[in-house]
This record gives sequence, C-alpha cells and structure tokens, in this order.
Amino acid sequence: MRYDKIIKLKDGRLCNIKNPEVCDAAEMVRNFNLTHEQTDFLASYVEEKHVTIDEETAFIEAQNRSDRNIQLCAYINHHIVGMAGISQIKNSIKMGHRATYGIGIEREYWGLGLGEALTKSCIECAKNAGFLQLELEVVADNTSAIELYKKMGFEEMGRNPMGFRTKGGVWQELLSMRLEL
Repeated sequence: MRYDKIIKLKDGRLCNIKNPEVCDAAEMVRNFNLTHEQTDFLASYVEEKHVTIDEETAFIEAQNRSDRNIQLCAYINHHIVGMAGISQIKNSIKMGHRATYGIGIEREYWGLGLGEALTKSCIECAKNAGFLQLELEVVADNTSAIELYKKMGFEEMGRNPMGFRTKGGVWQELLSMRLEL
C-alpha cells in the first residue's frame, strides 16, 4: 500500500509522511536506535534489537509489497524523524480483521503534531486495507500518548500492571487500547 502526504507541523515546518524506500534503510535504523534510546516507553531497548541494513532493506521491501501491512516514515528535510506502522495480527478468518499499531518519534519533534499526523495516516491506511479494528499497547505513564489515542477515538480495553519490566526492575503498567474502524 502506497502513502504520501505533506503536512504542516505546529512550528510551520513541512513534513512528508510516506512509505520508506530501500535507500532509507540506514536512516530507519538510525531513527529506531535514537528513539529507543530517548524514552522508556517503547517495547525494547536499543541494545536488544540489532537490525542490519540488509534486514531493514528486506523489511522495507516486504512492507511496500504488502496490501495490508504498512510502514510510514515522517521526513523533515529528507531526514526520518519518526516512524509508525500497522501490522495484521494474524492472517486467519477469526483474526484477519485486526491490526496492531506502533509509533516512535525523535524527542526533538515531540509536541509538534507529528504523533497525531502519523496516527491519522495509519488509521486511514488501516481502513483502506480493510481492517475493522486497530489495537495498541501504551505505558500507563505515557499520558500524552494516551491523550492522543483517546482523541483519535481509541478506547481502553484492559490493563496489565506487569506489562513491561525495565532494566532497573521497575514494572510498567500497560494499557491495551482499540479503535473500531
């Protein structure tokens, strides 16, 4: 599924939200590593996931061939500053209507409307792909993300008080949320 849209951020800068190309593999790895270093709200630590350029290239090619899964990147001045995507949970009769949503944005670009733009873009893509439900998990302390998801229409469907365990051994409660499309 192809996607390409230009938006204006709150600070006036233009941002292009679109599918990555194979030439973006190194930039995607850089962005992934940076966003995973900058927050404790994502599902893994940077040292846990070592993605090579070849692996990222294969991922881009697979996503760009898919008619259901999608990876979107937010580009400012040709640099990736955020990424988001949807993935079908399972290709089966009983679960084929469901997709998961994930997002990561570089800290420098928080608060500029990029999270809302990427979320709206992925919701649009999920609808176009024929999904009926979009799901996510979010750390309960990530109040700005929860506020955004609620604004977009996501509803809480449950909590896991021991959803994540940090390197320091601290439990992070996870909220499960869903959006009926």
